[in-house]
Amino acid sequence: MILTCNSCEKKFVVPDKAITVSGRTVQCGSCGNKWKQFPIKNVKTEVKPDKKINTRKPASIAKVSKPRKKKEKTTREINLYSPEYLKKKHGIDLDNSKDNYGKKSTGKIAFGFYNSLIVLIVFIIAISKSLYFFQDTIVQLMPLSEFYLDYFFESIKNIFEIIKSLVSSY
Repeated sequence: MILTCNSCEKKFVVPDKAITVSGRTVQCGSCGNKWKQFPIKNVKTEVKPDKKINTRKPASIAKVSKPRKKKEKTTREINLYSPEYLKKKHGIDLDNSKDNYGKKSTGKIAFGFYNSLIVLIVFIIAISKSLYFFQDTIVQLMPLSEFYLDYFFESIKNIFEIIKSLVSSY
């Protein structure tokens, strides 16, 4: 049996036994339209004279549903990435310059922890190199500082040896 959708007029092949005499609700796989389908009769109807004349009005005729028109999909008129949409829907304000924490930025560049750490390490290396370079001059001016300078440079050598052994063990 071939069924035709009332809405989109798409045709479907259905086994004859799938639709019973009492009818069956079917749904179009294309547009989703639902209707009650009764078996299609291909038998020619013969007119038989009735002995009794029926004066009653015929039973209510099944209403034929009007085919639904397929709605046209409209494109979005609003840009999903426009500043107005982002502000309204998600609370993101692109017009005002704000950082991630919602505070207004003042134009300052934050120095940060890691930048401070790098500056400290460079400062310590610069002081230790200058001490190494002026070691003889410092010892001549302050003779007691010789012990402290030797201890300082020996400690730095020990730290480098520890780092080398840690790196080489892995």
